Amino acid sequence: MQQITGYHAHVYYDANTLEQARVLCERAAQLFALKMGRMHERPVGPHPDWSCQLAFEPQLIGEVLPWLALNRQGLVVFLHPDTGNDLLDHTEHAIWMGAVRPLDLSIF
Repeated sequence: MQQITGYHAHVYYDANTLEQARVLCERAAQLFALKMGRMHERPVGPHPDWSCQLAFEPQLIGEVLPWLALNRQGLVVFLHPDTGNDLLDHTEHAIWMGAVRPLDLSIF
């Protein structure tokens, strides 16, 4: 069995929802022991939209996932484990909240 060493939640947004996403991510960083990444105003890595990454330890999944589900207010959240297999983590192991967006998997 693969070991999950952490999780990444990527909050997607655009110019119209940037401030909404910032508030969500900053609130998550206040409530949980997680690391909030930069608010990217362009697609980064495999992500098709602007995004902000929230990185956290495996033991927090039971708190962070339901909180995001209840507080995302229509924003798309892409959540995946970190097992060391980036392709599987971004496909088979992924959890989508909201619309599923097409990832650029060619980087893996």
